[in-house]
Amino acid sequence: MAGKNERQRRQAREKHRRQQEQRLVRQRQVRRRWAIGTLAVLVAAGVGTLLLIFLPGGSAKKASAAASKSPSASPTATATAVAEPAHHCSYTSATRVAKKVSLPPATPDYTDSYQATINTNQGKITFNLLNNKATCSVNSFVHLAEAGYFNNTQCHRLLTSGIYVLQCGDPYATASAKLNCSTTSKIGTGTPGYDFASENLTGAKYPAGTVAMANEGSASTNGSQFFIVYKDSTSGLTASYTPFATVSSGLGIVQNVAKGGYSCQYAQAGGGVPKKKVIIDGVTIKKT
Repeated sequence: MAGKNERQRRQAREKHRRQQEQRLVRQRQVRRRWAIGTLAVLVAAGVGTLLLIFLPGGSAKKASAAASKSPSASPTATATAVAEPAHHCSYTSATRVAKKVSLPPATPDYTDSYQATINTNQGKITFNLLNNKATCSVNSFVHLAEAGYFNNTQCHRLLTSGIYVLQCGDPYATASAKLNCSTTSKIGTGTPGYDFASENLTGAKYPAGTVAMANEGSASTNGSQFFIVYKDSTSGLTASYTPFATVSSGLGIVQNVAKGGYSCQYAQAGGGVPKKKVIIDGVTIKKT
C-alpha cells in the first residue's frame, strides 16, 4: 500500500510539472506572436516615456530590439532586398499550426491586380492588394482567402495609443470564441503552418488605410496575421512590417470599432480585445 501511495504521489508531481512546462511554453508563444514592433520614445510635456508596443505576425507580432521613434530609427527586422514584382516565392514550413493549409504556389501571378473584400459582421472592408510591390505576401493572402482560411475568425486585437491598428488573421480566434486577455491563451500565436520573408520595407510608412503583415520580430516570420491601420501610425512603427494592401472602402468600420475601445488589456502585448466584435465571415478575391 505504501508503495502504491508513493507511486501516486510521484505521478501527481510529474503531472503538475508537465502542466507548468506547458503553461510556460504557451506564455512564450503569446509573447513571441504578439510583439509588433518598437520600443518607441514618446515625448510628453518635455519628458520622454518608453512605450513597448506589441502586435500579431507577428504576429502583429514582436519586438526584438529597441528602436527610437526618431526619423533615424532602425527597423527591428531587415530583409534581403528582392526585385519586385517577385517571380518566385519561398514558403518555409513552420511547426506552429493553427489551421493547416497547403503552401501557396511558388510561382505567383505577378502581373495580375487583385482586390480583396473582407466580409464581416460589421460590414464590408475592401483592400487593393499591392501585387507589384509585395508579390509573395499577396500571393499568400490570396491563397489563404481562397482556401477559406480566414472564414469564421475574429479580429482579436485592437491598439488605440501610439499605434492604431486592428489585428486579424489568427484562426485560434474563432467566431464563437469568447476572447480574453489571458497570457495562457493561444490567441495571437496562430499560423498557417508556413513562414515567408518580408517585402516592400524600403521607406515603408503606415498611414491610415495601410494593411500590413504582422510578424514575429524577424523578416522571415510572416504568416497569416495582418493588421489594418485606422489612424496614421508612421511615427509609432519602424519599417518592419510588409505593407501589402491599402483600404479602398470600409475604413470607417474599423474606426468605429476603435472608438468602442477594448474589453480587456493584454498585460504584456499591449492593446486588447475589441469591445465591438469583428467576425470575418469570409474573404473574396477579385482580379481587377
